[in-house]
Amino acid sequence: MRVIESKTKALAIASAASDKKALDIVIINMRKMLGVCDHFVIASGSSTTQVKAIADNLIKVLKVKGQRLWHIEGEREASWILLDFGDVVAHIFLEETRRFYDLERLWGDAPQEHFKEKKAKRKNVVSRKKKGKRR
Repeated sequence: MRVIESKTKALAIASAASDKKALDIVIINMRKMLGVCDHFVIASGSSTTQVKAIADNLIKVLKVKGQRLWHIEGEREASWILLDFGDVVAHIFLEETRRFYDLERLWGDAPQEHFKEKKAKRKNVVSRKKKGKRR
C-alpha cells in the first residue's frame, strides 16, 4: 500500500466519480470536525445502477493507486454507498437519498469545495458563413 496525502486521495476519488458522470461532487475537509477521517467526498448518481458503477470505479481506480478499501456499506441497495479509504470516506448517493440526508448542511461548518473536472482544451472552431445568396 502506497501512502498518498489525503487531499490528493480525495481529488483522485472525485475524479474517478466524475469519470462515471457523477453529479454535484463535493469535497469536505473534515480535519477539524471529526478526527475519524480527513475528507469526505460526496457525489450523486441518477439511478442505483449509476451509483454502483461510480462506487465500482472508485474501488478500481484507488486500487491501481495502491490504496486500500477498508470498509464498504450499502452496496446491495445502492441508494447510499459508503467507501472507507481510511483518511478519506466517499459517500455515493442516489439523488433523492442525498437530498434527504443533506450531509453538506449537516457538516456546513467544515470547508467545502465543489469538484470541477478540468476539461481538455478544445481547438477553437470558428464557423464561417459562406458569402453569397441564401437559397
